Amino acid sequence: MTRDPMTRDRFTEDELQAWVDRHLDATRSAEVEAWLDANPDAAKRWRAYRRDMDVLHGVFDPVLAEPVQDRLNPAAIRARTWRPLAARAAAAVLLVALGAAGGWLARGDGLGRDEAAQTLPKDAVLAHRVFVAEVRHPVEVAADQEVHLVAWLSKRLGRSIKAPHLTGQGFELMGGRLLAAAGGPAAQLMYQNSEGRRLTLYVRGTGGGDTAFRIQRANGVSAFYWIDRGMGYALIGDLERGRLLDAANAVYRELTEYRTP
Repeated sequence: MTRDPMTRDRFTEDELQAWVDRHLDATRSAEVEAWLDANPDAAKRWRAYRRDMDVLHGVFDPVLAEPVQDRLNPAAIRARTWRPLAARAAAAVLLVALGAAGGWLARGDGLGRDEAAQTLPKDAVLAHRVFVAEVRHPVEVAADQEVHLVAWLSKRLGRSIKAPHLTGQGFELMGGRLLAAAGGPAAQLMYQNSEGRRLTLYVRGTGGGDTAFRIQRANGVSAFYWIDRGMGYALIGDLERGRLLDAANAVYRELTEYRTP
């Protein structure tokens, strides 16, 4: 018996996400689109996801098509049998200095090699650049629905999260959105001050251990990022380093208080 194509339960969450990613076959994709045409509320949500995915592909695909640089080529890396001692010492000093400046020292060692820690700032900065420039649709769910926003993002990430408040740093929550990341879903929360300057907080599961605050600057913005209890966080903006660090400390303190019974 042919099922009614307008029936919601014929599509699983995985199938709808596969439609967003354009991984469904043509027949099944047409069925999803027919259902979306008949369900405007669902269509608004899932077609927004697809638009976001298309934007991210537009950002990432040219990078993926570039030839691998020698410094990232596994064969070239294996061919190098040592690293200059001075470079190692400088990296160690930098990490300790950043940890001390952030008011929180690392609680583990060797975690700089963790893949999640390495990809977190790049993914966060790219998402920041895509959405912070939006005028009409900077967020998917606005701050006036904060309870719904936090509950929805927590469900999708599989971990309870919180939207920190940065009023003490002059920023108000605008809202947030769900993003697709290589390791699973990610969340982006956006803040704005009276000058119209924006910050984004990027959150995703990492599975890695804890790290100290670290900083990366690229494409005109800075990102303070860290991993805590299997969750990665990155606060991104074009603020002066001291102001961004102050905001990152505020985020970390509030999230720590939220998790502590």
